[in-house]
Amino acid sequence: MAPPLARMIDHTALKPETTEADVHRLCEEARRYCFASVCVNPCWVPVAAGLLRGTPVAVCTVIGFPLGATQTAAKVCEAEHAIRDGATELDMVLNIGKLKSGDYDYTERDVRAVVETARAGGRIIVKVILETALLTDEEKVIAAVLAQNAGADFVKTSTGFSRGGATVEDVALLRRVVGHGMGVKASGGVRSREAAEAMIAHGATRIGASASVEIIKGLQANGQGY
Repeated sequence: MAPPLARMIDHTALKPETTEADVHRLCEEARRYCFASVCVNPCWVPVAAGLLRGTPVAVCTVIGFPLGATQTAAKVCEAEHAIRDGATELDMVLNIGKLKSGDYDYTERDVRAVVETARAGGRIIVKVILETALLTDEEKVIAAVLAQNAGADFVKTSTGFSRGGATVEDVALLRRVVGHGMGVKASGGVRSREAAEAMIAHGATRIGASASVEIIKGLQANGQGY
C-alpha cells in the first residue's frame, strides 16, 4: 500500500530539456511509489498516458505555462488537446498581468473557460497556479477567490519558474481563503519530507515536486527545481 504522503504528490518534470527517456523514468517512479500523478509538459501527455494506463497514477499537464499570458482561446485549445491526449488533471496559470491590472472579470473568465472545457471533457481536475511570489497578500486573496468563483478544484502556489516558490505562509493564507471545499497545492522548492509535511500541516492537500522520490525516502534533494 502506498504511504499517504505519496498519494499527495504530483511527480513533476517540466524543465524544457526534459527528454522522452526522462518521462519514461518519471512514469516508472510514479508507478513504483504510487504518486498521485505525473505532471509533464503537453507534448509528453500521450507518452505518459500510454505508460500509466491501468494504474492509479493520474496524468497532469500544464496550460498557459509558465507565464499565464496567452489568450484565453489558446488556453482552451491547449486544454482540449491535453484532454484528448489523456490528461485528467490540468494545472493552468492565472493571467497574472490582468490580475495586477485590476481586470478581475477577465481573470475569472480566463479560468472559467478552462474549467468549462475540463467539465466538458469529463471529470478533469483543474488547478489554478497563482504565482504567489509575484503577488501581494491582497492579490493572493483576490486570485484565490476568483479561481474559486470560476469553479476550479485547486489553487496552487507557484510554477517553479519564477523568483520564488511555495511558503507555508502562502499555503496557510490560501487555505483560510478557500476553506475546506477546495484543494491547495504547494509547489516550487519543496525538496524534502520535512518541507512537504510542513506544507501539509499548513493546509496543502497536494504537493508538486521533482524531488518526489527523495521526499518519500526522507532525503534532502540538492539544487533548485519545481
